[in-house]
Amino acid sequence: MSTVKANTWNMRLPDSAIDGLSVIELTTQHVSLLQRFFDCNPEYFMATSGEPAGPNEAADEISSQLPDGMPHTKKWVFGYIDERGELAAMANVITDLMASTVHHIGTFIVATERHGTGDAQKIYRALEQWACGIGGAWMRLGVVTGNVRAERFWRAQGYLDAKQKHGYQMGNRTVVVQVMYKPIQHGSTIEYFDVVPTDRPV
Repeated sequence: MSTVKANTWNMRLPDSAIDGLSVIELTTQHVSLLQRFFDCNPEYFMATSGEPAGPNEAADEISSQLPDGMPHTKKWVFGYIDERGELAAMANVITDLMASTVHHIGTFIVATERHGTGDAQKIYRALEQWACGIGGAWMRLGVVTGNVRAERFWRAQGYLDAKQKHGYQMGNRTVVVQVMYKPIQHGSTIEYFDVVPTDRPV
């Protein structure tokens, strides 16, 4: 089992930042809700794994554990619920991944119908504010190279390139993942690579 540090925070959920959306923590009781969202919004999966979400995608998203040797505090899966009771967006965030104060975005999907509205930026900014509020100093994520929409989005949010991970398996595809990071308090590139030396470009 992965090393999970004791959670001493009294954590609240992020704000939705958008009228009409509320934020919940997705658990095993929400698998069908999340799977429906994945099935209705296949663009993320097509851009990363080259195929729509599999039938167990939501269950894996919620229940899968990190590999051994990756210390962290908690894997959160947030759902952004609209007035119909359906998901408008979701985010998977792992707090204190590999180092204290480094929060990793594993998955971030906003419904296709909301693309181009500014909702993704608003949801992300509120997520970043939540991360700051629980003591985060850095945000981190990985983007499949060639996923132009995602690369453009995250760079526009202020993310910087770290190392690339080659031979990464996404569904049936073997891809290159660009690791990216962003200081959300005061910090420099040198400080980040001191905190997470494994992300230093080779």
